[in-house]
Amino acid sequence: MIEQSALLGVVSIALGMVLSPGPNMMYLVSRSISQGRRAGIISLGGVAAGFLVYLVGANLGLAVLFAAVPELLTVIRIAGACYLLWLAWKTIKPGGVSVFTVQDVPADSPRRLFTMGLLTNLLNPKIAILYVAIIPQFVDLTKGDVLLQGIILGGFQIMVAVSVNLSIVLAAGALAGFLARRPSWLRTQRITMGSLLGVLAVMLALGTSGNVTTPLT
Repeated sequence: MIEQSALLGVVSIALGMVLSPGPNMMYLVSRSISQGRRAGIISLGGVAAGFLVYLVGANLGLAVLFAAVPELLTVIRIAGACYLLWLAWKTIKPGGVSVFTVQDVPADSPRRLFTMGLLTNLLNPKIAILYVAIIPQFVDLTKGDVLLQGIILGGFQIMVAVSVNLSIVLAAGALAGFLARRPSWLRTQRITMGSLLGVLAVMLALGTSGNVTTPLT
């Protein structure tokens, strides 16, 4: 039903976005460093729940919308490309603060950790635009159930995001200390991630990343 190119496109964009500094990563890293891995994992559970809310809500609405107005996919593709370019610049611009430069925060209860992780993700504009303006352009109206395609593609995005964030949570303390002693590595990380996002934005704008009409080559 879903082309391999579409899955690879979603996974590539999800990987580039989850590795770029943002509210989710900042919250998870700060909790993991200040309150321990268990707190980071509980917070990640809330973030994952936020992804599920976006997955269900966006796909239920978009499935009907795209079936009625398929031309919107082109508009969405361009909007998504513009956002990725903005995110790329924000990642590599001079004077940025590393996501691993964090401050101590007060300890929170498990319920608050989960709730704050959920709210952080729900209020994260990067995730909102990902589900509204980026993932939908990989849906192919000729490949069957639009709703099912959206859920599968979103499921792959969640798998990538949770896996990477879990790795970051488990390694946050060690990474913070390691990178703090190597500022050049921080610059390299920002430049690499920003460049990746820029390439993905160009591919998205040109329709070469697995969109509804052009397969990935």
